[in-house]
Amino acid sequence: MTEFRSQTGFLNAQGAPLYYEVAGEGHPLLLIHAGVADSRMWNDQFEVFAQQYRVIRYDMRGFGRSSVPAGPFANHEDTFALLQHLGIKQAHVIGMSFGGLVALDFTLAHPERVTSLVLGAPSVSGRKSLSADVQRFAEEEEALIEQGNLEAATELNLRMWVDGPRRTPDQVDPTVRQRVYEMQYHAFTVPIPDEAKEIALEPPATTRLAEIHVPTLLIVGEYDIPDKHELVAQLAIEIPQARQVVIPGAAHVINMEQPAEFNRIVLDFLRDCPT
Repeated sequence: MTEFRSQTGFLNAQGAPLYYEVAGEGHPLLLIHAGVADSRMWNDQFEVFAQQYRVIRYDMRGFGRSSVPAGPFANHEDTFALLQHLGIKQAHVIGMSFGGLVALDFTLAHPERVTSLVLGAPSVSGRKSLSADVQRFAEEEEALIEQGNLEAATELNLRMWVDGPRRTPDQVDPTVRQRVYEMQYHAFTVPIPDEAKEIALEPPATTRLAEIHVPTLLIVGEYDIPDKHELVAQLAIEIPQARQVVIPGAAHVINMEQPAEFNRIVLDFLRDCPT
């Protein structure tokens, strides 16, 4: 069996280093992680996908090994800079949660760079309507962070995003909980310069979904919060070439809870996409 090898590096983009990892050969496939994680969330996909594709994963600003610039930056422009740096003209793009928002923004800003889209329980830039539960979660998280109680803030995220509203912690794989705990806790400790300013896509994606003209797969976990189910259903209607799939036995981090099923669904979808 061939030994698995990957290339790691740092790209200095928008004024600060961005960590990335590349493996495999074939049509490029970019993985963009969720906001409760970093590029390690793709451990169950990276080597599997690299058997058929040139796979790239990276840490977004403030996650994993990537720093936050002391100035303005746009997450979707990091994506562009990374593909430019690697000499990639076009890629399949997979984004989870907040990474789905970045994937959508990147597709709208640079449509010629995207072959297909896979969006796992994505957020969407410009979307204002949040449920009372999500607003309450955000307020509780902010209060805990202001108190310096990062352990409680991390556990709050696990209850919301890993367990979901219909399960207790003991109904969830403890290994998955621990992996997310470590990634989320680390993200809370990353320094954010006072001068840092995240630049949003204008106009935002929520008003431009009809502009997406690549094959799009929407995935949501059975146990995810109602907001995500509603949003995925809306995206399936508004994105012209979109279809949706529900994965049983998972909440928000579907690729970590049900990796074999996630990988099967994604690889089947990609196999049917023209390149």
